[in-house]
Amino acid sequence: MAAGEEEDHHQSPLLRSSDELKEPLKRTGSAWSAVAHIITGVIGAGVLSLAWSVAQLGWILGPLLIIVFAGITLVSTSLLCDCYRYPDPERGPSRVRSYMDAVKLHLGEKIHKVCGVVVQESLYGNGIAYTITAASSIRAIQKSNCYHKEGHQAACTYGDNFYMLLFGLIQIVMSQIPDFHNMKWLSVVAAIMSFSYSFIGFALGLAKVIGNGKIMGSITGVPAANVADKLWLAFQALGDIAFAYPYSIIVIEIQDTLKSPPPENQTMKKASMTAIFVTTFFYLCCGCFGYAAFGNDTPGNLLTGFGFYEPYWLIDFANACIVLHLVGGYQIYCQPVFAFVERWLTKKYPNSSFVNNFYTFKLPLLPGFQWNLLRLCFRTAYVISTTALAMLFPYFNQVLGLLGALNFWPLAIYFPVEMYFVQKKIGAWTRKWIVLRIFSFACFLVTVVGFIGSVEGLISAKLS
Repeated sequence: MAAGEEEDHHQSPLLRSSDELKEPLKRTGSAWSAVAHIITGVIGAGVLSLAWSVAQLGWILGPLLIIVFAGITLVSTSLLCDCYRYPDPERGPSRVRSYMDAVKLHLGEKIHKVCGVVVQESLYGNGIAYTITAASSIRAIQKSNCYHKEGHQAACTYGDNFYMLLFGLIQIVMSQIPDFHNMKWLSVVAAIMSFSYSFIGFALGLAKVIGNGKIMGSITGVPAANVADKLWLAFQALGDIAFAYPYSIIVIEIQDTLKSPPPENQTMKKASMTAIFVTTFFYLCCGCFGYAAFGNDTPGNLLTGFGFYEPYWLIDFANACIVLHLVGGYQIYCQPVFAFVERWLTKKYPNSSFVNNFYTFKLPLLPGFQWNLLRLCFRTAYVISTTALAMLFPYFNQVLGLLGALNFWPLAIYFPVEMYFVQKKIGAWTRKWIVLRIFSFACFLVTVVGFIGSVEGLISAKLS
């Protein structure tokens, strides 16, 4: 059987139902489905904070760092793509089905446990961030209509908690989708939505710049009361940009959906390059035109901060697109958690009917849906917990910056670099080893300063 066609029966799948366990997993994904998954995972909450980030960093450093992070993400994902098959990246007989499985295979059990904590925290944190963002967008739709009817000076004050609960209820239902292989349609819809609201943000910024008749902002960015405050804000902006890009933890799960030939790593690298090029274009447009439109008054969230009031229906549409995209984006980041926990429990309790038995639920005129008690209970509890924490810390820019800083270096840089060393058998103190070590250390410094700035911002927001 050809390397591209073989199915390794000995490894655990990402997540399968009882019916799927009876036959090998069929991979039907293409470069375009991979691009859809990536864009769904990447263009999310982060794009909305980029105008604010550029405003803190100024006209030179802001756009430059967006491009730099795009390059870093491209290098990181390229290293990871070669870790899917083992020992050869194109013809290796063994597949790894997740980021954590790749770490375990290449770096051993001890590093695998450390990685597990960081990965689950990252995926869980994205669920919190997406809940905060979705609630802000739902609230923004109400405020937009209120401002249109009552005038721009009206109070139009609405809380976030109700909208977070509403988003949580939607996610409880969506979380019953079995796995990545069953959500290609959701990723396509979510990717279309992300393009829509990114383009609207860019177009509104461009229109306001034209209306102003000048480009706002400065080389040094928004002034602060003192040097320390300026540094905190710049560090937080760095964390926000770091949050906007990397999708390392879902690269291998997406790659596992691809058909072959051609080899999966080649397809995935092409998909990553296409997706990163597209997202960088939109990031630069939204970040730069948002700052050019508002200057020192750039809102923390471009489409919910009400720098734009009219046309109100377009603001409503853009925020509706954000919510629809985040419904899919939330699932992109929580499915690996579901898969990990449910695989582990399946192995630990092979005879448990609660864990292993599937039941068919059938509605008239609709295909039967298989459900499982473990899936229903665990996934529901998971969504409830992310919703509760989002309600406790509803600070958009600070939460994004903290998550971006915490996860950027270990997940997007350190583990991929170390796995690449093992996969390619790169010796210490060779030229490639030295270059990648310097690359890793520089990114570590980014994580440190981003973390410091975001923690300071989160504490200040909570205390105020």
